[in-house]
Amino acid sequence: MNKLLEGKVALVLGIANKWSLAYAIAEAFHRAGARLALTYLGERQKQAIEELAKDWNVAAVLPCDVTRDEDLAALTESLAGNKVHAVIHSLAFANREDLTKPFVETSRAGFLLAQDVSAYSLVAVARAVAPLMTEGGSLTTLTYLGSTRVVPNYNVMGVAKASLEAAMRYLAYDLGARNIRVNAISAGPVKTASARAIKDFSSILESGPQHAPLRRNTDPAEVADAAVLLASDLARGVTGNVLFVDAGMHVMGHHS
Repeated sequence: MNKLLEGKVALVLGIANKWSLAYAIAEAFHRAGARLALTYLGERQKQAIEELAKDWNVAAVLPCDVTRDEDLAALTESLAGNKVHAVIHSLAFANREDLTKPFVETSRAGFLLAQDVSAYSLVAVARAVAPLMTEGGSLTTLTYLGSTRVVPNYNVMGVAKASLEAAMRYLAYDLGARNIRVNAISAGPVKTASARAIKDFSSILESGPQHAPLRRNTDPAEVADAAVLLASDLARGVTGNVLFVDAGMHVMGHHS
């Protein structure tokens, strides 16, 4: 890949392990010439990320729990003096029981937790990094079709992703005056740590090759390449968008 992100600094939130979409994106950003700042949750993850990132051009590896305002303030402070050009927000969380019980049984606390980590965090991250994006830039989040269509067992996370996508549009409006673009990539199902929490996820994966127009499942590398595109000057006119990278699955009607 040519160096589309040469000279740019990219902040990537949400690498859990090498199967994470955030990992595939960070790797593609590195190949495209970006310098990376990475965040982790907890000491165990710190070691894992340092190991995964050892061959990349890394400016910083920083702690960040997006539910804590002080962590976000510290993130801004740690990166002060760096101009940030791209941010990848690739994190979400819901209680396992809220993903396994019928949606109607979602608890109030479980609903609010999913919204806090999966949707509000985009707003909080945008507010923390916008002051560092003095040359404009790009903020990209990850979403899924379950935000607008019912995907059985996606439950409280589907509602959180709907909220995330609406937040993305309002942020695109707010930050557009600073030449900061805000978009979402709606990825097809990929076997990641968070996907394993979805009940019956394997049946979603099995149906991909039968129903998607490209007759296959989504490859993390194609999600990563789309993220490079959105962060690059090639996408300078693109904001407030949901870009589907799902082998075409979102155009299909009902299938059993």
